[in-house]
Amino acid sequence: MKPIVIAHRGASAYLPEHTLPCVAAAHTLGADYIEQDIVLSRDGVPMVLHDIYLESTTDVARQFPDRARDDGRFYAIDFDLAELKTLAVHERIDPLGNAVFDGRFPVVDLELRIPTLSEEIILIEGLNKSRGARTGYYIEMKSPTFHAAAGLDIAAATIKVLDAAHLHHERAPIFFQCFDPQTLRHLKHKVKSPLPLIQLVGDNSWQEPPGVDFDFMRTDEGLDDVASYADGIGPWIPQLFEADGTTPTNLVAAAHARGLLVHAFTLRADSLEAGFKDFESLHQGIFLDAGIDGVFSDFPDITRQFIDTHINADVTSS
Repeated sequence: MKPIVIAHRGASAYLPEHTLPCVAAAHTLGADYIEQDIVLSRDGVPMVLHDIYLESTTDVARQFPDRARDDGRFYAIDFDLAELKTLAVHERIDPLGNAVFDGRFPVVDLELRIPTLSEEIILIEGLNKSRGARTGYYIEMKSPTFHAAAGLDIAAATIKVLDAAHLHHERAPIFFQCFDPQTLRHLKHKVKSPLPLIQLVGDNSWQEPPGVDFDFMRTDEGLDDVASYADGIGPWIPQLFEADGTTPTNLVAAAHARGLLVHAFTLRADSLEAGFKDFESLHQGIFLDAGIDGVFSDFPDITRQFIDTHINADVTSS
């Protein structure tokens, strides 16, 4: 099988992330899977939103100026569904209000809204029917411990939506991903979810979630542990290479030796990893040199073209 293309937050290089037009674009640009980051509203509805807070991608500060917490941030969990649906979604901005990626879609109000997971499923299933495709879902449950502290079970809420859509079964084209190993263990051993589970591998400095040692997770002993509950790992692209930036580490080979898939994050043409001169060489490094099984890409069309051009259909992923 060829490596898979996972549209990171949709076709986020071209339209505001996680909006329905962005999802539709990813579908037409050839993504095999489209990512859904899930956070919950105050009334427990799974929303497709990358952050647990709102000000980076919506006009929440304008509409609800008095609803920030003491840290100055506006948290999705402090708003019910009806309130969240009033917010206009725009291109991602930094704390000063400037676009994070200057060359991307302008920061304008198109009256886009935060989709629910249910709405996104309706759109993707509709496109799968009308386009004769089988584009899948790559679902991340964001900050489960944060939600649990508020009395909400993000895994249960997400599965409830999938059950209603008849998508929580072993043939469904869905991956679950999470940085929190305890959530994945729960899904594997308690919930007994039939869906494949991917352990995201962050950097310890991110403290997401606090207390998880991602350096240990990449060791032989750590990968042995991951293999006891997950079907693959989702490493940060710099973890695939040595300090020179281009020589592959043994992470992919070690994961494959344990039967684990490797789906790395995130390809961005406008934010290249150190050591790579251009987007083409970065694609070559992760696919042909490191040998990963899939990647999250802000530019799913370019990644699709590279795979179709350079990787033979009979190449087998572990």
